[in-house]
Amino acid sequence: MLTLEQSLHKSDIGYLRIVAELWGLELESTDAASSMEELCASLLDLEAVAETLEVLPAEARSALNTLVHAGGKMEWAIFGRKYGDIREMGAGRRDREHPHLKPTSTSEILFYRSLLAKAFFETEKGLQEFAYIPEDLLEIIIEVGSGETTFAPKNDPLGRPATPVEKAYEIPATDHILDDATTYLAALRIGEESRSRFRRELPEILQTAHIIKKNGLYPEAVKKFLEASRADALNLLYKAWFNSTAFNELRLMPGILCEGEWTNQPQVTREFLMNLVNDLPKGKWWSLPAFVKAIKEKYPDYQRPAGDYDSWFIKREADGQFLRGFAYWDAIDGALIRYTIHMLHMLGRVDLAAPEEGKEATAFKIQPEVEGQRSKVDGKIVVSSNGKITVSRMFSRAVRYQIARFCEWGEEKNNEFNYFVSARSLKRASEQGLKAEQLLAMLVKYTNSAVPPAMVKSLKRWDSNGAEAKVESLLVLRVSSPEVMEEMRKSKAGKFLGELLSPTAVVVKNGAIEKVMAALAELGLLAEVISDK
Repeated sequence: MLTLEQSLHKSDIGYLRIVAELWGLELESTDAASSMEELCASLLDLEAVAETLEVLPAEARSALNTLVHAGGKMEWAIFGRKYGDIREMGAGRRDREHPHLKPTSTSEILFYRSLLAKAFFETEKGLQEFAYIPEDLLEIIIEVGSGETTFAPKNDPLGRPATPVEKAYEIPATDHILDDATTYLAALRIGEESRSRFRRELPEILQTAHIIKKNGLYPEAVKKFLEASRADALNLLYKAWFNSTAFNELRLMPGILCEGEWTNQPQVTREFLMNLVNDLPKGKWWSLPAFVKAIKEKYPDYQRPAGDYDSWFIKREADGQFLRGFAYWDAIDGALIRYTIHMLHMLGRVDLAAPEEGKEATAFKIQPEVEGQRSKVDGKIVVSSNGKITVSRMFSRAVRYQIARFCEWGEEKNNEFNYFVSARSLKRASEQGLKAEQLLAMLVKYTNSAVPPAMVKSLKRWDSNGAEAKVESLLVLRVSSPEVMEEMRKSKAGKFLGELLSPTAVVVKNGAIEKVMAALAELGLLAEVISDK
């Protein structure tokens, strides 16, 4: 940040005299350079600063206080939007119109007292214009206010505690993302990930954590992730998300579509928001709407370089309406804050609450020791004689992943995952180099040999004989006598007939029913099609 002398370096003598007048001073120097030195010496005086602050209008005092709390500087786009602009005018017009006597904004009140300056500073987002208090003057302002709270810098948490209504229905954080990840990895491994619906963020997080890639898995990383404790695995996903420059919440948010070549900085934005979240009291319910509102008031441009609300092409998915301009802050920037809180909930770091079940979350609570509370591993595997395998949620994820590769998948219910052994699933597994006896060995090991004899027998026979029974839907032609059947088989329709089931019944080949019906009509036979629908 610049000093008072650096801030006044290019000021003309007319501006310096205005500042002196508003501070109750009289400059003796007649040139700009000498006047600047004289003015700096007078302004950087504890007593002079105290007197000037004491007579500041209330709105100017509040604006200055905001700057002090922000560490002495704030992006001009934010400050100017809240406290007004400073009219651009040359020395001649300024000396004719005397804007310091009739300021049109709070910013002008501070500017003509040299309590506020504007300059461009280098930031992570590039060169940006800031409102700032000269560094040496800021130190004195803080010293003047050290006996009171008005100008004391502080880092109060944004927003307020949640009301009883906002936190009425609690939605505790879980580590269920680990189980969803296990299911997704198994689906990806057997090439059937499209069969199950997963949260759109899940593949992105797993890619960010270098567990999967666009065209498959990283086998060693998958093994390490599945064998890790639940606490370590959850922490791995959280850190991967937090540090990722590729995971882009803005482009994953539901309800909007991002178009065009513009770019944002998701990791910088995420880190900024997490700093604000970490300032909140741990283990205490906090109002989500109030938190969003406070960020809008204090840091509205938290993700926008130089307060740019026009160059990002974002449209509402429902109707294709482009959301450009600050008027759509709540729909984009406010929604992103909510989405980030929901990401923390998904990653087991934050509890949510709503006025009632099914309503939008209105409160959140940071978990002080979320990992330790949810890292206990327990559960069991139950195998039924009909081929059903039930795996508890808290059982080994690595084992469930392997079982899933051998089975058809049933619904998850009551914190249990249900699988079914079938000829189709075992054939699919064998195509990946797996043997049924490997599944049997796992089941014997993890059930303490409590595998029904029928299951043992079927898995052992599969590796030797494959499928020994077949269930299929067939279209069957039945005729009144063996003679009619013989006539049909000798006719041109014979090539559309398959396996003979009895002297009067035969299988009709797939898609050939109309040709068979036509052939019957040519023989003077009218057939009736019986459907089970």
